[in-house]
Amino acid sequence: MKPLQTILIIILIIPFLEIYLLLEVGGLIGAIPTIFLVASTAIIGTWLLKEQGFSTFQKLQENLRLGILPAYEMIEGPIILAGGLLLLTPGFITDILGIACLIPSLRKRIAQYIIENSLIQQRGSFTEESSTRTNVLEGEFEKED
Repeated sequence: MKPLQTILIIILIIPFLEIYLLLEVGGLIGAIPTIFLVASTAIIGTWLLKEQGFSTFQKLQENLRLGILPAYEMIEGPIILAGGLLLLTPGFITDILGIACLIPSLRKRIAQYIIENSLIQQRGSFTEESSTRTNVLEGEFEKED
């Protein structure tokens, strides 16, 4: 199955699972506690988004000041944003995924996975043979007085 098809299926299935889970939890603990639980995860998600976002931004600025490439911070930023959006979306499945994106140790693992996989793909594409196929003009240079 192609990645786009997989994403489309997930986007179609998640809302149905969320509604089912909300109805089941609402049946067990009642409507008001379920609404309170969903609203509290949105509030906690907003607070975590703010704290983790500022922390990552400060790390990014510090690394730039020291002349270090802020690779993890550049990857963690979108992960934090996705986690915040998932927590603001009503539902328990999206809340679990959002919390996973905002926990620093889990986020670091996700960022490390992304960086390692992208570096492996880049190493494979920068071979001697593929670099000769690019639009590179080779020549010599002499400075005349």
